[in-house]
Amino acid sequence: MHDHGHGNDSAAHGCCGGHGTARDAASEVKDPVCGMSVDPSVTAHHARHDGVDHHFCSAGCRAKFVADPDRYLGGAPRPEPQAVPGAVWTCPMHPEIRREGPGTCPICGMALEPEEPSLDDAPNPELVDFTRRVWVAGALTIPLLAVSMVAEMIGVALVPAAWNPWVQLLLAAPVVLWAGLPFFQRGWTSIATWRLNMFTLVSIGVGAAFAYSVVATVAPGLFPETFRMHGMVPVYYEAAAVVVTLVLLGQVLELRARAATGRAIRALLDLAPKTATRIGADGAELEVPLDVVVQGDRLRVRPGEAVPVDGVVVDGRSAVDEAMLTGEPAPVMKQAGAEVTGGTVNGTGSLVIEARAVGSDTVLARIVKMVAQAQRSRAPIQAVADRVSGWFVPLVVLVAMATFVVWNIVGPEPRFGHALLNAIAVLIIACPCALGLATPMSIMVGTGRGAHAGVLVKDAEALQLLERVDTLVIDKTGTLTEGRPTLVDVEVASGFFRADVLSAAAAVEARSEHPLARAVVEAARIEGIEVVEAEGFDSQTGLGVSGVVGGRTVVVGNAEQMARIGVDAASLHFSAERHRGTGAGAMFVAIDGRLGALLVVADPVKESAGPAIAALRGDGLRIVMLTGDAEATAKAVAAAIGGIDEVHAGLRPEDKARIVTELRAKGAVVAMAGDGINDAPALAAADVGVAMGTGTDVAIESAGVTLTKGDLAAMVRARRLAKATMRNIRQNLFFSFLFNGIGVPVAAGVLYPVAGILLSPMIAGAAMALSSFTVVTNALRLNATRF
Repeated sequence: MHDHGHGNDSAAHGCCGGHGTARDAASEVKDPVCGMSVDPSVTAHHARHDGVDHHFCSAGCRAKFVADPDRYLGGAPRPEPQAVPGAVWTCPMHPEIRREGPGTCPICGMALEPEEPSLDDAPNPELVDFTRRVWVAGALTIPLLAVSMVAEMIGVALVPAAWNPWVQLLLAAPVVLWAGLPFFQRGWTSIATWRLNMFTLVSIGVGAAFAYSVVATVAPGLFPETFRMHGMVPVYYEAAAVVVTLVLLGQVLELRARAATGRAIRALLDLAPKTATRIGADGAELEVPLDVVVQGDRLRVRPGEAVPVDGVVVDGRSAVDEAMLTGEPAPVMKQAGAEVTGGTVNGTGSLVIEARAVGSDTVLARIVKMVAQAQRSRAPIQAVADRVSGWFVPLVVLVAMATFVVWNIVGPEPRFGHALLNAIAVLIIACPCALGLATPMSIMVGTGRGAHAGVLVKDAEALQLLERVDTLVIDKTGTLTEGRPTLVDVEVASGFFRADVLSAAAAVEARSEHPLARAVVEAARIEGIEVVEAEGFDSQTGLGVSGVVGGRTVVVGNAEQMARIGVDAASLHFSAERHRGTGAGAMFVAIDGRLGALLVVADPVKESAGPAIAALRGDGLRIVMLTGDAEATAKAVAAAIGGIDEVHAGLRPEDKARIVTELRAKGAVVAMAGDGINDAPALAAADVGVAMGTGTDVAIESAGVTLTKGDLAAMVRARRLAKATMRNIRQNLFFSFLFNGIGVPVAAGVLYPVAGILLSPMIAGAAMALSSFTVVTNALRLNATRF
């Protein structure tokens, strides 16, 4: 693939937008992506493939073509998803089932899904198969209903009475034996392994109705006279065929809805572009597939393009939309030295970045993997459904048998017919599938929604526990504060200038390894102040540093350092004490024996900390702050933020874990939020560990929830997500229990003696099909959760 130029990328507003006025048709060609007519001499978007030039209406169409040209050039059609060697497929209801390649779950009979997320949005092979079966079944069931029921309803026989059962058999046999074959296969597997499920009930019910009807058709003489109606043995082909058709329809609707739960991951995968513009050693720019980009490559990111990989800006300046990572809409300014994340969107400026993490090592890839793992995890509340499902199917079979016996003994005539149909209705209406789907569907949708809001959930148990949390323990540094000291003030003494003092201090501090020293050097760099090389550098332990800068002796340190060299710091002493009272560090600067300035360095409180703490307290949480910092600094930060109930300072890592354990021992449900290695023991000791995405890998591994931007505002969103997801799960469980609790007795005929109500197998099949679909649809409502 070769470029003919990229044109004006800022004009790429998507496919088919803004084509201009109509031109001479003879000069126009067809855009292979969208099919629009394009004038090659006018459009700025071209690409060459296999020696042939192609022309496009927009940069969006061109990018799609470059990523997959065969798709748009009439090549071989996209195959249906196949089993990639080594690829693992799993069951959404039973994640412990893992197979190589597609198939069905041996426990519940559901279609397996790929464990690893994929950009391929092609339908599940089972969805394609079942859709074909439901169309054929529907086409045969409609005339079957006409043949079997029209004569009874309006008194007009469509076929002679003697032929009627045979015509029904001819129409029903393909529906039951071909369209319904997967149900019988799964039903037999469930019985053979004694893992009874929905397909056990469907196969028994449909099989009984169809087998009885075949015998009644082929050998009606085997039945006594009491079985006959209008001189013929009744058959129930229509019940069997309608149930198969409706169950198939329900499976198709459920599979489509389940596919929608995976859109969150596909949306995340779609954030990364398929190609990147690589800058060669000679400065030439070439568009290449993303999978050939390696660490160290220099890449051009034009205005409006997505950042292809994680990296650092080496040239350019632009605002980058990081909403995919943080959930926050405000763009973040990036310039040389700033880190960028793959999948974020560049604004109006052009950037050159150096690739630092590619492929599965990128932040986006790790987010996708974490979301996929969370979607397969099981919440403790699922154990309720598991316990019920264990005895549900055998109980339904017993109820169906009891229904058959009771109706045969005391039911109205024809007793056998009523007994058979009611027993089948009991088997068909029972839906353990809805019960099994209640929790995993909500977890899948909820964790996907959280990922788009900057909240990554490692497992479903963390989400359930987060809803119950009543105490939030927070580390100070990096969680409530920015986690990096910053020069916040420079008070200059009489006779000196700010730039001169800061330049001199930065020159000396550049040789120091102290965190406060780095804050001074960084401030000088940001302000564009020249920092020269210091000579004669020396460090005075516990006091400060000194050196010679431009022929001048520069000393930086505390009051004792000033006293050591005989400099009077009294004029700035009051200011130094005032700043220390707020938790900041204060350093004096002396130049050639004269007091030059007071440098104030602090770890700034995050802007979002105050509103987030207020929102969490308003939600009923008790807030406890833990820190290894000095007590005065900790209390100053707590006072600046407000709303913190307890402050514990001067702690070691084991002290933080001990306090969390003590809180839990008193009955509190504790969430611990932190970002450092020293927070890892406390994160692991808490009911729910919440790691800052900007923190260490150890902290993130120890936590059940990660806030991608390291912002406590996302903790508020995480809490709301947990509540919404658990509320959705309880709604699904309530509906499933209510549906089965009412449906099974009604199907058994308990209302017949008092209200004359009976439930035909056809209505039972429709109800069962809709129950699973309703559960999945309710779970999808979580996508609309507002934070």
